[in-house]
Amino acid sequence: MTPELLGMTMLAIMVLAILIGFPTAFTLMSLGVSFGFMGLAQRGNPFIVFDLVVQRTFFVMQNDVLVAIPLFLFMGYIVERAGVLDDLFKSVTVLMRRIPGNIAVATLLTGTLFATATGIVGAAVTLLGLLALPQMLRRGYSTSFATGVIVAAGTLGILIPPSVLLILYGFIAGVSVPRLYAAAFIPGLILSSLYVLYIVGRAARDPKAAPPPGKDEAQMPLGEAIGLLLRGLLPILSLIVFVLATIFFGFATPSEGAALGALGGLVLAAFHRKLSLTMVKGAVFLTVRTAAIVGWLLVGSSIFAAVFAILGSAKLVGDFFLSLGLSDEMFVVMVQAIIFLLGWPLEWTEIVIIFIPLFLPTIVQLQIDLVWFGVLCTVNMQTAFLSPPVAMSAYYLKNVAPKHVTLNQIFNGMYPFIGIQVVALALVFFFPQVVTFLPELIYGKPFR
Repeated sequence: MTPELLGMTMLAIMVLAILIGFPTAFTLMSLGVSFGFMGLAQRGNPFIVFDLVVQRTFFVMQNDVLVAIPLFLFMGYIVERAGVLDDLFKSVTVLMRRIPGNIAVATLLTGTLFATATGIVGAAVTLLGLLALPQMLRRGYSTSFATGVIVAAGTLGILIPPSVLLILYGFIAGVSVPRLYAAAFIPGLILSSLYVLYIVGRAARDPKAAPPPGKDEAQMPLGEAIGLLLRGLLPILSLIVFVLATIFFGFATPSEGAALGALGGLVLAAFHRKLSLTMVKGAVFLTVRTAAIVGWLLVGSSIFAAVFAILGSAKLVGDFFLSLGLSDEMFVVMVQAIIFLLGWPLEWTEIVIIFIPLFLPTIVQLQIDLVWFGVLCTVNMQTAFLSPPVAMSAYYLKNVAPKHVTLNQIFNGMYPFIGIQVVALALVFFFPQVVTFLPELIYGKPFR
């Protein structure tokens, strides 16, 4: 068997092994080493593959951009445990108290703000499910409508900075993370705004799905309302603006901005009187566990990709794509369709780390803007996060929802938001300016 066919066989076995449920990182490493050994044996020196393993591992370890991942995760876990979400939700509910579907709108806006502070989808969906779902059900909201709002709000952390996905994409594609953050900011706000418009419109058109606010919600003393806003909204908003501004305007690298965010999270926890050694230890444990999973995935994919390229299979895949004779736009559409389908059985981490690198050489050869392509893929993967049958956000919510709430009800609630995400995806595709405007305004046009 030729080295190129060995590489394609390795790719097929990898996909099959992941779908069966084998640990992704160690599947990638074991396949890379074994097939690399076989392929390089045909060239007379199979032991080079072990040098390759060391080099690729060290390459991942020395990349300072990746330091931002554990720091942002730590900030997210600290904010999650600081009781911030409860005060934030109450204060936003006060702001929205005269708007149709006010609790749903408050849930969505809280999810948006929480996404910028954490970027952790599982934590956001779980906490919003515990906090907002009982209130909406108690007020008579439709179960499918209420659950749909929560899962949609919780997935915004994939797109809105500081998104861990964008850090990984920046590392893999060799793109500036601050530029990616600036590029994703407007699409994230557009998507959140489209959600709000749908919620308000649905609540106004169908009061049975979202009953109007009660008198106790619509009336609140001014002093009490201002106190809630100052306690619940101002601290976390200040943290978000401070962290993102330092990164956007070049005062700090993503890693330094993440460190400032982690420190700010500790200050926020102290402000809410929740800071304790036990809480910090729990946040550190979760941070180390999640960061280790991502790190091993990066090491495994780096080894796999290097072997795939050495065997000549990467060139084979690139030549195949080019031989299709597709225009730049149709090629991007084809890639997005593949990513959307991959989002059903796979997590976004596996898609970003394993599959997007297969398309990147062709994307570069076609001179497609890597920043625009990355944001487009991010919006797409957020859509896949809500798409049955393997919509992880639905399962996160099901774990904390009342027993009478079924998965089918959650799925039914997600469908309108999937449609909205498709609209957002189309906007990003047909109007690249919504992605490129802010990074070009801040950093200027990239060099070609």
